[in-house]
Amino acid sequence: MTNTDRIRWGILGPGRIAADFFAGVAQSETGRVEAIGTRNPDKPGLAENFPGARIVHGYDALLADPAIDAVYIATPHPSHAEWAIKAAEHGKHVLCEKPMGLSAAEAEAMQEAAHRAGTFLGEAYMYRLHPLTSKLVELLKARAIGEVRLIKSSFGFAKLPCDASHRLFSNDLAGGGILDVGGYPVSMARLIAGIDSETGVIEPDKVFAVGHLGETGVDEWSAAVLHFPNGIIAELSCSVSLAQDNVLRIFGTQGRIEVDQFWFAAGKQGGTATIRLFAADGTRQDIPVNEPRHIYSFEVDAAGAAIRAGRKDFAYPGMTRADTLGNLQVMDKWRAAIGLEYALETPAVRTRTLRGDLLARRQDRVARGRIAGLSKEMSKAALGMMEFSTFPGASIVLDAFFEAGGNLIDSAFQYGGGTQDRLIGEWMQSRGVREQVVIIEKGAHSPLCYPDVIGKQLTVSLDRLKSDYVDIYFMHRDNPDIPVGEFVDAMDAEVRAGRIRGPVGGSNWTRARMDEAIAYAERTGKTRPSVLSNNFSLADMVQPVWAGCIASSDAEWKSWLADRKVTNFAWSSQARGFFTDRAGRSKFGDPELARAWYSETNFARRDRAKELGKRLGKDPIQVALAYVLQQPWPVIPLIGPRSLAELNHSLGAFDIQLSPEELRWLENG
Repeated sequence: MTNTDRIRWGILGPGRIAADFFAGVAQSETGRVEAIGTRNPDKPGLAENFPGARIVHGYDALLADPAIDAVYIATPHPSHAEWAIKAAEHGKHVLCEKPMGLSAAEAEAMQEAAHRAGTFLGEAYMYRLHPLTSKLVELLKARAIGEVRLIKSSFGFAKLPCDASHRLFSNDLAGGGILDVGGYPVSMARLIAGIDSETGVIEPDKVFAVGHLGETGVDEWSAAVLHFPNGIIAELSCSVSLAQDNVLRIFGTQGRIEVDQFWFAAGKQGGTATIRLFAADGTRQDIPVNEPRHIYSFEVDAAGAAIRAGRKDFAYPGMTRADTLGNLQVMDKWRAAIGLEYALETPAVRTRTLRGDLLARRQDRVARGRIAGLSKEMSKAALGMMEFSTFPGASIVLDAFFEAGGNLIDSAFQYGGGTQDRLIGEWMQSRGVREQVVIIEKGAHSPLCYPDVIGKQLTVSLDRLKSDYVDIYFMHRDNPDIPVGEFVDAMDAEVRAGRIRGPVGGSNWTRARMDEAIAYAERTGKTRPSVLSNNFSLADMVQPVWAGCIASSDAEWKSWLADRKVTNFAWSSQARGFFTDRAGRSKFGDPELARAWYSETNFARRDRAKELGKRLGKDPIQVALAYVLQQPWPVIPLIGPRSLAELNHSLGAFDIQLSPEELRWLENG
C-alpha cells in the first residue's frame, strides 16, 4: 500500500498513550499519522515526540481538518464520549482508547452517534488483536487443558508516590484502577469463558466485588469475582497503588496455562512471549509466540481494514459493539459494588449533555399538541424511565428525548421504589427545565388504594421530583369498594392546593367507574377526570400483563373516549416486545410475552405490520407505534426504552404517515 492510500490518522490528545499509538501506526500496514490535535501547541517536545505530524491547535480544528480520515482519541476518560460524538458528526472514523466511556450508557451513546453518521467506531484494547491472543484462543478451543473451569487475572501497578493531582488518583478525571486497567482482565475473562459461544464472548450472570477507595475517592486496589452461566469462575484484580504479578492463569480439567504480563504480549516494541502449558501430571511445555511488530500496530490495521471495507456497524475484530457494552456493564457492576462514583457523573456537576451542550430542544421530530386542562404544550408520546437506575444512564436518554422535541415524562410513586421519581427530579434540576416539561405522576396502587393515600404519596413523590407540583395525575389502580366520589374529592383537593396543575384521572379503570367519577365531579363542581391510562396497542392484550390491568382497545372503548373527550395515555403501546423478533408463533422463550399477547388475531396484525414495514423501510414495532400515534381518537403512547438506541428506534415511528385505510388494514386486514 502506498503512503497516499493509507488511512490518514489524527491523534486527539498528545499524551503517553498517544505516543504509543503513534509508534504503532509507524509499523502498521494501513495507516499514517497526519496530525496531532492539542490544546497546548507550544508545549515543548511535541514535534520531537511525533515526527512528521502536523501540530493542530485544538480538538475542534483537528475534527474539521479535511486531511483527516480517522481519529484516535487519547484524551483522559471523561472526555471520550464528547469527542467521539463530535468526531462522528464531522464524518470521522474513531478508534477510542479504552474505556470507550465511563459507563455502558456512555459507550452506547457514542455508538449511536457513529451509527447515525455511518462512521466506524472501535474500542482500543490493543492486546485483543495481537497474535498471542489468537494463539491462546486456539489452544483453549483445542482443549489443550481440557475444559476451562477457573480464570485468575490481574493488572496492577504502584504509581508512587500517590499524587492526588495525577489523573490516576483524580476523582475529577475518573481515576482509579477499574476504568484504567480493570477492563483488561474483565475483557480477557469474558473472552476465555466464551470461546465456544457464537459471539466469541460470554457475559457473567453474577458479579461480586470489594475494593479500597483512597483519600481522593478512587479505587486504589480492588478485586472482583465473575460467575458465568457455563460454570466458569474468574477471579480478577486491579490496582494503581499496589504492584501485582500480572500473570494470566487459566485452570482446566487437564492442566493449566500461564502467561506473564499478557496485556503487553511480547512487549510494546515486539519480541517473544511465552505461553506456559502445564499438563495434569505437572509437565511443562513452553509455547513461544514471536512477533517483532509494535503491539499497537495490530489495532491500527484492524481498524483500517474495517474502515476500508465499509464495516461501519462496529464489525471490529478487537472489540465488537456488543463486546464493548458487555465489558462496561461488568465494570459498571464492579464500580457499584464498591461504591465508586465520580463527581462528574452527579447531577450537580453533569449539567450539560454528553456532547457538552446546554440542553435545548433542537428538533421537532416528536410532535406536540395540547389537551384540555393543561396549560403547557406537550409531546404526543411520553417517556418512561423504569429501565434506568443511575443518573448518567437516565440523563442521556432524557436529554435525547428532550432534544428531539419530547417533553412528556411518565413516572409513578412505586416505580423502582422511588428511583424513577428521583432520577427525573435530578435531571430537571440539573438541566433547569422543570417549566418546559410535563410530568405524569401516579399513586394509590393496590393494595394501598385509598383516598387518604393520594396526598401522602404525592408529598413523597414531589420531594423526590424536587418539584412543588406535577402536571398530570393518575390513580394507579381503582378500588371499587370505595365510593368513587371520595377519590375524586382527594384528587380535587390536590388540584386546589396547586400540587396537581393539570388533568386527573385513573389508570386501569373501567368505563363504568370513569362515568361515575365524571358524573360526580360535574354534579359537585369538582375537578372532572379527563384522562385515562389503560393499555392500547395494535396487539390486543389477551391476558392482563399484571393483575387488575385493563385494555381500552375495542370499538366501545374508542367511541367512549371520543364522546367523553378523555385522552388515553396508553401503557405498553408497543405490546412489550410482541412486534420484535422475541415473539413468534413457535417462540415461547418468554412465557409472559406469550401469555399476555399470543393470539392468531395478534399474529395476523404482526404479519401485516411486517409487510407494511418492508414497504416503508421500517421495522414492525415502529409501524405498531405509528398505529397508536395516528388513531383518530385521543391517545398518547407511553414508551419505555431500555437504551438510547431503543429510544431513537422508537422515534422513527414519528416519520411514518399512515392513511385511514392503512390503519384499518393493520387492524382488520
